[in-house]
This record gives sequence, C-alpha cells and structure tokens, in this order.
Amino acid sequence: MEIRNIAIIAHVDHGKTTLTDALMRQTGMAGEGVSMDSNALELERGITIYSKNTSVIYKDTKINIVDTPGHADFGSEVERVLRSIDSVILVVDAQEGPMPQTKFVLKKSLELGLKPIVVINKIDKPAANPMEAQELVYELFLDLGANDEQLDFTTIFAIAKRGIAKKNLEDNSENLNPLLDVILEQVKPASSLELTAEPALVQPFNLAYDNFLGRLAIARIYEGKIKTGQTVMVKNIEGETRTGKITKLYTFFGLARKEVDEAEAGDIVMIAGLPDIYIGETICENTEQPALPAIKIDEPTISLNFLINSSPFAGREGKFVTSRQLKERLEKELEINVGLKVDFSSNEYFKVYGRGELHIAILLENMRREGFELQVSQPTVIIKHDPVEGKLEPFEEVIIDVPSEASGVVIEKMAKRRGLMMNMKPENSRVRLTFEIPTRGLLGYRGEFMVDTRGEGILCARVIGFKPYSGEIEKSELGSMVSMMTGKALAYALWNLEERGSLYIKPNIEVYEGMVIGNVAKGNDLNVNPIKGKHLTNVRASGSDEAIRLTPPLEVTLERGLEIMKGDEYLEITPESIRLRKMFLTDTDRVRAARKKVV
Repeated sequence: MEIRNIAIIAHVDHGKTTLTDALMRQTGMAGEGVSMDSNALELERGITIYSKNTSVIYKDTKINIVDTPGHADFGSEVERVLRSIDSVILVVDAQEGPMPQTKFVLKKSLELGLKPIVVINKIDKPAANPMEAQELVYELFLDLGANDEQLDFTTIFAIAKRGIAKKNLEDNSENLNPLLDVILEQVKPASSLELTAEPALVQPFNLAYDNFLGRLAIARIYEGKIKTGQTVMVKNIEGETRTGKITKLYTFFGLARKEVDEAEAGDIVMIAGLPDIYIGETICENTEQPALPAIKIDEPTISLNFLINSSPFAGREGKFVTSRQLKERLEKELEINVGLKVDFSSNEYFKVYGRGELHIAILLENMRREGFELQVSQPTVIIKHDPVEGKLEPFEEVIIDVPSEASGVVIEKMAKRRGLMMNMKPENSRVRLTFEIPTRGLLGYRGEFMVDTRGEGILCARVIGFKPYSGEIEKSELGSMVSMMTGKALAYALWNLEERGSLYIKPNIEVYEGMVIGNVAKGNDLNVNPIKGKHLTNVRASGSDEAIRLTPPLEVTLERGLEIMKGDEYLEITPESIRLRKMFLTDTDRVRAARKKVV
C-alpha cells in the first residue's frame, strides 16, 4: 500500500482538528462525535495542546496525518513534526486571514522545502472573504521568500465543520474528496522499493509515555524495515552510539495504534523498548550509517520556581504534597514535554523553564487535577549574556485586532512596555496592529488588554528570538490587599473593603494571615481584616440593616494568577483552590525581609 505523510498546520482556532476529524469520519476511520482532541483540557479550552497522529485510507493509499497545536507556546511540537512529513496542509480562516502562528508554521515549512496545500476554511462565516484571504496568503508566501514552485500552491475552499471541500467557490461538493484527491496528486509517495531495500534508518520526532511500556518514540522510517525484537543502534547528536532492542512496534490506524511485527520505509510508527531515546536521535542498523540531521528544539523563554505548599492550609486537599513526589512528577513530564527544562540542583525549589505562561499553566492544571499541591513563584523572562551582543532577552511578535476606538489606548500601553509598532492596517471598524515587544513587556498584559478593549480585542503572539535588552519597563502595578487574620471572610467586612480595590474572594471563603484577597488601586500593599463582623446593638435605625450587595469578585484562575502575582508572592495551587499569598505571611516577617533587601 502506498503511503503519504502530511501535517495539518494553522493558527489557533482556524479549524485544523475539525478538518482532521472530518477526514476521519468520511473515510470511515472514526464515528460521529469522535475527536482528535481527546485530552480533558483540550476539550475544555477548545485548543490542541499535543500533536497527535492518525491515518486514513483513501483509494488504497494510507495517508498519515499529524494534527499540530496552533498556540505559539506549543510551537516546538510543530517544528519537530514538519521534519517527518512530506507536505503540509495550511489552514487559514476565511474571515481572519493569516495570523502570527500561520506565519511561524509556514516559515518553518518553506525553509524545509515543503510545498504546502492551502485550505481556506470557514467560507460559510458571515464576514468571510475567501478571495482576500487567499491573496493575503500569497503575500505571506512572498514575504517569507517562497520559491517559484512553492508559490504555485493549490487552494482548496472548505467548510470543515460540514465536511465539505471544493477547488472553486462556485463548485458543488458534498464531501472532502477534492482535498483528498489533491493530496494524492501533489504529495510524493513516502515509500519505494529502493528505499525499503536499504538498511533501516529511523528518526523520532515525538515522544509518548506508557505506564507499562515506559518511554515510546514516535518516529518516521526513512529507509529500510524495522521489526519487533530487532537489535538497533542509536546515534545521538554528539555522535555517540549505543545499542537497544525494539520490544513492541505500532502503526497508526485511525485514532488507534495497531501492533505490527514489521514496518517499512515511509511509515510513521511508535517504538517501545528504547528507554533513553530522545527526539532527533538516529535509529539505524549499523555504525557505518550516517546520522540524520538533528532536530532543533526552540529554547525556553520564561522561568519560575516550583515549591511544596507551605501555607497554613497545606495538605487539606491534595494527595501528593512532598518534595519527592513533586520531583518525580516533573521528571515524568520531562519524558515527553521537550519544550520544558527543569533544574533540580536547589534543595528549596525546582526551577522550571518553559515556552510561555500557557505552556506552564497547562502543566500546573494537569498536576492539580492529578492531586498535587504546590506553589509557584512569579514567572520571569530568561536573560542571556552574549560576548558580542551583550545582554539579550526574548522578543515576541504580537498581532492585535481591536475596534478602532480602542486602538489608541492599546498603542499607548504597548509603547510604555517597550513595544515597537511595525504595522497598522485599518479594516472596516477594526484595526490590526503588529508590534515587536520584549516578553517582559507582554507578561501580565493580557488581562489589562481585555479590560481596555471591553473583551472585543484579539491578541496573538509568537516568540521571534533573543534580541538586545531593551531597558527598564515601568508597569503601573496595583498593590495587594493582604489578610492579617485567619478565619472565614464575612460579607460585611468585604463590603467595606470594596471601595479600596477589586476583591478576589467571595464571602464565607476561608482565609489565612498573609493571603492576598484583592488588589488596591494605590500601589502600596494594604493589610486588612476580612473576618470583621458587624457590631450588634439593641438599637435599630432605619437604613442600617440594608441587605449587603457585593460586586462579583475577580476570581483567581491559573493564568490570571500567573499574570497578576508580584515578585514577593506565591501562587498556591491545590486540587480545589487557587490562592495568592505573600512569601512571608506575617507583616513583621515582610518588613524584616524588606530591610534585608535594602541592606
């Protein structure tokens, strides 16, 4: 059977997974309601977090499909996948057109010499403009230096939700056959008799983990055949060689993995039995075979400390609360999450390096659902020192889509955060702004952005690399409202505190000394008593017994907590609660620590 290998790439929410699901349904590889996004977090958030493999059979040809994440924080997943396939389907929203992640994934594809097939999706949206979207994609190809062959791309117009694709907008179509036919016509076969006859040459591009089988390598077979029970050589990036044995071999059949005894050149397989295998290493038959080019993985941009929970409420809700359990969980995460790095050298905390706030937030959310209790420090950007260029920091390209009337305040705030405006394009009543900004400047801005644009703005960012340090950034920080008592928060006390700032808690929530229960409009921290009750007397006065009406609180979620926390605070994370707290719980300890800092 002939094999074709493709990846589906796009910006977040442009329809990659919906298109993959529709292809599987049409070819009978999955039933109604079955989705590639099977992880609970993916279903809740409506985004793809982990790249996944599937395959469909069409006209006696096996098409291996890799569905990739669209969010910039998981860009390292996309890069690896692109090395293992022969073509990409670039999905673009007919209304939004190309967005930052579209540019990132397309740039990587073009650099690898791949010729994309463009799918203009969601052509049924009320404000869709498929022809303009196609023109913008063409301009993007030109900007990214595509060669003549790549510029001669085929465009398919689609409504992935309804499983419809067509070559021309006016065509009548009831299925995705036009897209599948284009894949068979334009994507070169991955296998041939000449390649199969060569000695085995395999390269992993992703990792998985199984509690019984251990680490699994998801790999492309470039040459030859591999079999269960075969002894192989593994060459790493440094050129060192070690031996291993393949204990289990799987290929992808729809969403299921199918155990096989043998697989040949061109196929994408899952290999068990190599416990220390890593992405980009070469699996081969003999030492004379040259290693395949290494797969580069983007380095982390932010870091923060993971600590065991030391708050007064520690151990109430979690099953895993010790430092040893936390270390074991992070080591397990490193098995598959290659965008993550962890420094275990300190006795007090584990320093975790990630690709962005969402990348870290997903890890923390998974951990709290598993029953872990921990606390994390404020995320900070990674600063590098180059002997030639000096101090370097990560920069991001930000594309902002806002109503025209909100553009002024957005431009002003981005400028204060050292953002440099690269482009400004009015579109009807909205404006699309492009900035280059240090990651430092973007940390903590998303919540403010939603308020400034009244929830109507769209902000997308992608890391573009390390550039010279841009100087100090002045952020108008709010002060923290810190509880100085332990007990249950009362509505009467919170009602009196509302005029000082925004609250993070509701009445009847348990609080402890040093817990942050809200923010203060003035920059200084404020110690408050949220458990203070109303003094009762035997005198009744008109107006004094009115019902207390509180403004709904600004509840602390994982992402919001990481954004709003200050340098002297921890975010306490348990299976049931997320709280902000001061590192030093008592006011005396905080004063003492501040004095030491000054000295």
